[in-house]
Amino acid sequence: MRVQFSPCGVGLGHVGRCLPIARKLEEAGAQVLFSTYKDGLRYVQQEEFPVVEVPPIGFVVKPDGTIDFRQTTVNPGPFFASFTFLKQVDAEIKIMKAFKPDIVISDSRVSPLVAAKLLGIPEICILNQFQVIIPRHRRFLRLARLVDAFTLTVIGKIWTTGTQTLIPDFPPPYTLSTGNLRIPKAYRKRVKFIGPVLSVRPDDLPSQKQIRKKLGLAGDKPLIFAPISGPVKERAYFTGILRQILREFPEDYQIVMSLGYPNASIKPVQDGNLTVYGWIPNRFEYLKACDLVIARAGHGTVAQCICYGKPLILVPTPSHTEQLNNAKNAVELGIAKMIEQENLNKQMLLETVRKILENSQFQERTKQIQEDALKLNGLETAIQLIMEAAEGGITNVSS
Repeated sequence: MRVQFSPCGVGLGHVGRCLPIARKLEEAGAQVLFSTYKDGLRYVQQEEFPVVEVPPIGFVVKPDGTIDFRQTTVNPGPFFASFTFLKQVDAEIKIMKAFKPDIVISDSRVSPLVAAKLLGIPEICILNQFQVIIPRHRRFLRLARLVDAFTLTVIGKIWTTGTQTLIPDFPPPYTLSTGNLRIPKAYRKRVKFIGPVLSVRPDDLPSQKQIRKKLGLAGDKPLIFAPISGPVKERAYFTGILRQILREFPEDYQIVMSLGYPNASIKPVQDGNLTVYGWIPNRFEYLKACDLVIARAGHGTVAQCICYGKPLILVPTPSHTEQLNNAKNAVELGIAKMIEQENLNKQMLLETVRKILENSQFQERTKQIQEDALKLNGLETAIQLIMEAAEGGITNVSS
């Protein structure tokens, strides 16, 4: 069986949830090829899967990491954006004709779905944003409404034209991406919530005490884990602020920070009680070892923390509606506190850390939701549905 993965290359999350699926399929004898761009391309290259670079589509970011909606819509402009999209479709068609996949897996990209449809190849779509929500700035309100309507009628239809649309999120009442998953009734029959795709589940690892000993961490101090994710420009400003704050934290805490660069050295830099890694290949060990996570509000990060029963402090990227929705939903679930980037300082962060670690209700709530979350196995479900679709075994699956 030949399987082509075509994930969005902005940030690491989309590629990150495709890699475990690809690895399992490869172990089962499948031949795998990736097509992606930007951060995702480098991540796939590091994981040593064959990959073809395709034309990138992204957005403009301000120096503080805020998404610049005006510049994104103006530059490169709708004409050149459409041209780039057509270039993507053309590139994907050429790749598929050469590779001859039995099935195409798109993660949050429309062009591979269009290419596969034109070539008559079965396709599956993985995504946690059925609809892209534009920030509700007053001067962009009319445009935002028009874009919302467009995505629901046009892009929403494309998302669900394949064999199956897989949502790597929790079913209600624990769904994180509720604000971006307003799925019209006509499309729901092809949509399935499968749960997060985890390459390592908590039960696959030793106890928290054993892992801390293995990693050389103290067993009597709270461990804060700060895995930084997202596109390079988007996370650079946040990384600088957070690193400066954490290096001034009291000695009562031990802190591990990952800068999220796949090709960086894994040798740490020690700065008092703060340990900084360019990249942590065994992030799930640190996730199980820690007591608290400080991070952006990317869907993958929040979902992983829920599965590992870890409370969060979330600092969503300004103007990033998906992250804002994820953070608000995590707060409503009772497993997180949110700090807006403009309010992030040492006093605010330290007070929030203490509130969470000293509040037993947070620990109880995270463990309660963790139990329900681990009843789902997104990795196994995705593999099963992909293999069935490649063999022509699925025509319609209800959610």
